[in-house]
Order: sequence, then structure tokens, then C-alpha cells
Amino acid sequence: MRAIQIVTTRLSSCLRPIRFESVSSSSSRLFSNPRRLICSAAATKSDGGRSGSIVAPLVNEEEIQKIDVNPPKGTRDFAPEDMRLRNWLFNHFKEVSRLFGYEEVDYPVLETEALFIRKAGEEIRDQLYCFEDRGKRRVALRPELTPSLARLVIQKGKSVSLPLKWFAIGQCWRYERMTRGRRREHYQWNMDIIGVPHVTAEAELISSIVTFFKRVGITSSDVGFKVSSRKVLQEMLRKYGVPENLFGRVCIIIDKIEKIPIDEIKKELGSTGISEDAIEQLLQVLSVKSLDDLEDVLGGAGEAIADLKQLFSLAEKFGYSDWIQFDASVVRGLAYYTGIVFEGFDRKGNLRAICGGGRYDRLLPTYGGDDIPACGFGFGDAVIVELLKEKNLLPELGQEIENIVCALEKDLQGAAATVATALRSKGQTVDLVLESKPLKWVFKRAARINAKRLILVGKTEWEDGSVSVKVLSSGEQSQVKLSDLE
Repeated sequence: MRAIQIVTTRLSSCLRPIRFESVSSSSSRLFSNPRRLICSAAATKSDGGRSGSIVAPLVNEEEIQKIDVNPPKGTRDFAPEDMRLRNWLFNHFKEVSRLFGYEEVDYPVLETEALFIRKAGEEIRDQLYCFEDRGKRRVALRPELTPSLARLVIQKGKSVSLPLKWFAIGQCWRYERMTRGRRREHYQWNMDIIGVPHVTAEAELISSIVTFFKRVGITSSDVGFKVSSRKVLQEMLRKYGVPENLFGRVCIIIDKIEKIPIDEIKKELGSTGISEDAIEQLLQVLSVKSLDDLEDVLGGAGEAIADLKQLFSLAEKFGYSDWIQFDASVVRGLAYYTGIVFEGFDRKGNLRAICGGGRYDRLLPTYGGDDIPACGFGFGDAVIVELLKEKNLLPELGQEIENIVCALEKDLQGAAATVATALRSKGQTVDLVLESKPLKWVFKRAARINAKRLILVGKTEWEDGSVSVKVLSSGEQSQVKLSDLE
């Protein structure tokens, strides 16, 4: 009597196999639905036993459902070549942050929805990926990193010493209209300074971005920074008697100046209750491109002028004065900015803003935290890659492996594994050929992965405790003792 072992696909991970005794090999025909069963292979070993290999379940053609192999609209896969580029970019982000003395932090991609719900009309509110979880809590995929930073700073409280210099690289999600360099998910590099009220903080942040640009080959003729202050707009609105509670709404409208026709801007400003005369004067000031002209309008005594003059003075000391220019129309669309604001832009005008940031002194109190000054920036991964492509500055990033190890005979696979393990323990990268392959195939693979050395494990050499080492760049070949292999 022979045993037939079966187990259902669904239960295979949690139940032991059921054993049925049968009198013939045709017993499987008695099962009502053999396509839903997995049975042990019927191949007989030379000793009369049965192999324990598993046979894949048969599937009815009507059960096959083809999937869309593309990721959801606005999102990306990162195949190995894409990951090499992403890692190259992120390593530059991290190295610049390290050079400036910043510590890395991270936050959950999923946050409480309330963290991102601010003043009505803010564009980001309508772009949230949000839902109610099974615990009836309103949650959202983070659209940006700064509110999460604020939450963590409040959570840490007095346990951390100011100033804080933190950076993060995280994935963000926004349901928005896609254009070149704008996706529904992107990675963002943030650098933030918590606890410094002076413009020196903004000056250092811009310096860090300039340092990044220089590292990747971008110059001041390629990219510039538009700089202004929210206080400019505040002083203008105050001058025309516009209520303080309209400030955030007006900022959101002004931020659209380069995105929609000027008549639409006027219409939206008019809907806030601002007079036509005030709107015309406001737009005239927002067209100002020099500090001297701004000073003629606002006078030289205001905080906005003083802050901007100090920033431009510091830019000379940091060595990036040729990168920045004043532009009164820059206000940034997020409601929490309070002072200096800036945007990195492509001087050819082919791309949207590359990065942006500024001072947000009142963000922490908004969430119930202490009144602590803060500033920072966000720098997305999508636009900079577009710019680097345009400038032919993307690096060639092929796979690079130090060693490829191959056994010349099947029974030497274990020996090849020993060689690979020895090299890996010394910090060397190794691609171990896991199957018996002809040398022609091995050489092709070595070329494809840019291997520096080919290490062959042959019977005669292995009996002597040695391997054959071929340096692929020169063709030099030698026999090396395993103990001497470096």
C-alpha cells in the first residue's frame, strides 16, 4: 500500500499534511477537485523511496487575472538602475547635511489628519491622501515633513537642547495635477533649525543648498534664489487697512501669481474684500525686484527691510551673493511662514520651483507647543533630476561588484561558497555564481556587473587550498592561497 500526501493550498501554512492510504497510484482521481491540491512528486528514488519535492498547483485558465503592471498614476517604481540614481542623490543630501552639522530624523509616513488641516483655502488641504482607519481615526499620508517635525519637537519638549539642527529625507504624498517634475509622490530633503530667531539661520540654510548644487555641477548661471519676506506683504496690508485675519488667505492667492492669469489674481483678491485701489498698489509692490525700490515704498524702518538687508549682507560672507535676488512676489503658499521666504528656480524658466523654504516662527504654538523660532526648507527629488538631465549632469551609475566567484565543477559549489564568505567577511562585495554555468556566461556576467576580479574555484587548486584570481581590467591571472586572498 502506498501513501499519497496532500494538503490544501490555503491551509498549507498552518496545518500538517493529511495522509491518505490508497491501493493504487490512480487514487488521485477520486478527489473531486485535484486542481486545488498539492501532492508530493511521484518520482521514485533509486532506493525505492519517494522524493519530497513539491509540485506547483494547477490553475484553471479562467482563474488567471492579468494585473496592470504599471504603478498607480503619479507614483514610481525604483528598479536597480533607478535606485542607484536615488541613492546617489540622497547621499549628496546626507553629506551636505553632515557637513553643516545637522542630525538625521524621520517620521511616520502616516500621520493624524489634523496635523495637516490648517487654514481654509490652503491648497495642500485639498491634496491630502486621507481616510478613516479601522479604529475610526482620521489619518493621512504626509504631504510634507514640517508639521511632523513640529510634532516631534513638541513631543521632546525640554529633553532636547536648543538650537536643534535636524534634517530628514522622506516620501510625501499629494493628489495634485501632474506636470514635469511634479508627481503625486516624491521624496523630499528637509533641513530645519529650531531655536534661532536671527536671519543667520536662513542664510546658513541657503548656503547648504548652494553647497549641494555645487557638488552636483549646478552653477549660479543655472539656478538662482528668489528671496523676500512675508513681512513685506504684512506691512502693505496694514498700510491699506486690510484685516490681519486675511493675511494667510492673501498669501495663498499671491503664491499663484506665476501660475494663473493676473486677472484671476485680482478677482480672487477682490473676493477677500480688499479694495480695487489696494489691489493695484499691492500688485505694484509685488512687482518690485530691488531692495532700494522696496525701501522707497515701505521706508527703511520696517522689519522686512532690515531682515532682507542682513540676509544679502550674509550672502556675501557665505559666498553666494551671485545666487540670490530680491523678488517681492515670493510669499510661499503654506500658511505657517512668517518672515524670510525663498525659492530656488531654474533660470531658463523651464521648470517649477526646485526648492523653497523660510521662517515659520508661529508653527509650534499653532500645535500647542512653546513659542520657539524656527526656519527650514524642502527640496524635492523630482525637479532636480529633471534639471540634471537637462544639463547632462546625471552620472553613469552602473552596478559595481569587486568579485565574481565561480566553481568550475558542480561538486565545488560548497568550496565557492566558502571563498565568497571569506571575502565578504573582509568587507568585499561578491557575486557568487549559484549554478553550473559555462565560462563564457560567467565572463559576460562579470562584464555586466562591472566586476573587478574573477575568482575561479577549480579541483586541483582547491586541493592545494588555492583559487585562481583574474584581474579583469588587465587580464593578469594568478593562483592565491585562500588565507592570503584579500
